[in-house]
Amino acid sequence: MSLQERAYSVLIVCTSEKFSSELTALISDSVYNPVQTVFSISAAKRMLAERSFDFIIINSPLADGTGVGFAIDSCNIEGTVVLILIRHDVYSEIYEKVSPHGVYTLSKPISKQTITAAFDWMISTRERLRKFEKKTLSIEEKMEEIRIVNRAKWLLINQLKMDEPQAHRYIEKQAMDNCVTKSQIAKEIIKTYS
Repeated sequence: MSLQERAYSVLIVCTSEKFSSELTALISDSVYNPVQTVFSISAAKRMLAERSFDFIIINSPLADGTGVGFAIDSCNIEGTVVLILIRHDVYSEIYEKVSPHGVYTLSKPISKQTITAAFDWMISTRERLRKFEKKTLSIEEKMEEIRIVNRAKWLLINQLKMDEPQAHRYIEKQAMDNCVTKSQIAKEIIKTYS
């Protein structure tokens, strides 16, 4: 799937309806969809309890806080890229707090070109996270297969008095002979002997 075919979900956390409207108008509906806006950190937390977002944009300060802690916490959500917009006079202080956690930071006021570039950076980061998610899933699947095969080997050792190399060869041979995965053979062994 190309970048032009992807859609990125966006959560805007902002007390200013004007800023939210301008930001929503700036981003393309075909690329950024859905775009949800909330006006407080507590509303944003409720929204995140319902669903995840690719991007979270925080226009600090908010009615119920600066949004710094929320930004840091949001970066721990798998696959979420966070941008916090902060006043120029506190930029360095906030940047030092949030950058080690992976939060993007921009100083206000912000031009349209800068916000457009920021969204491009965020897309690049999201796609990089997507690759890591696929690798992680692949590793988890492999580890699950190893656990299942090991359990089946243990059952063959206990039930059929095979040693470990014999049990391993038995599972591999059955998988090759039947043109299926070792995991499928292991599941059948587990079903038979459990």
